[in-house]
Amino acid sequence: MSRCFRLGAVLVLAGLAVTAVSENAKPVVRIRGSNTFGEELGPLLIESFKRANPGVEFEMGTEGTGDGIRALLDGECDVASASRIANEDELRLARTKNVRLRSHFLGHYGVAVIAHAGNPVRSLTHAQIRDIFTGAISNWKDVGGKDAPIALYIRDPVSGTYLGFQELAMDNRPYAKAATQLHSYHEIAEAIADNPNGIGYTGMTLVPKKGVHAVHVNGIPANAVSVNEGLYPYARGLRLYTITGQTSEEAFLFIRFVRGREGQGVMEKNGYVPRLLPRVDAGMPGY
Repeated sequence: MSRCFRLGAVLVLAGLAVTAVSENAKPVVRIRGSNTFGEELGPLLIESFKRANPGVEFEMGTEGTGDGIRALLDGECDVASASRIANEDELRLARTKNVRLRSHFLGHYGVAVIAHAGNPVRSLTHAQIRDIFTGAISNWKDVGGKDAPIALYIRDPVSGTYLGFQELAMDNRPYAKAATQLHSYHEIAEAIADNPNGIGYTGMTLVPKKGVHAVHVNGIPANAVSVNEGLYPYARGLRLYTITGQTSEEAFLFIRFVRGREGQGVMEKNGYVPRLLPRVDAGMPGY
């Protein structure tokens, strides 16, 4: 069953508050799609948007990118959140409906693998990382480190990152049973800083300067440059899709907010890599 939540608010546009005629008449922006967007980032962006724009309600579904694009094309939502580019089948379906999908690039979801600052292992291959987190490799000596058991720290299953890391780094294999589940990136970083044998992951822009270091993956450093150049493997672009000419003013304002400086700041603060050279779209043409 699709998980859905609703948040209420009065649209503020050009300094003027526009209040709905009745409670039931409040505008609603319906977003469906990627759990990578919807589980954590989406609610954070909506919360920030509402501070300046009370009065718009939001409905969020997180059944996956494919579900979101299908729902958008079937008129079941206003915006589709996506952690991949629309595929050829989806583009073909849009053409059969005589509509055009419009992509609004937001930035990247990226995960940095981190180890204790004193750990001599500075680079791991994708296969080594996969085997460490699945439990196939359980001693640091097997990847060029000391003879010591590996201590795994991961996010809890309710986090979108729990599944996101499985997809990006583990070929969708299950986590090792011995992994310690924690509630935030901060807790993971603290645990690893206190444990010389620890390894885990955190948001790309949240790697602490003390106590831990980010491991290179296949020799590629985990930073915004490698992500934006498409080199770092544990990252995926995030987009919002709309149908050209059929986007409500409220949905447009939300997208503009997310792509603007404040929304990009929310992304960076929470470990996401903001898009290169963010700008605010000036008008409504095409929406």
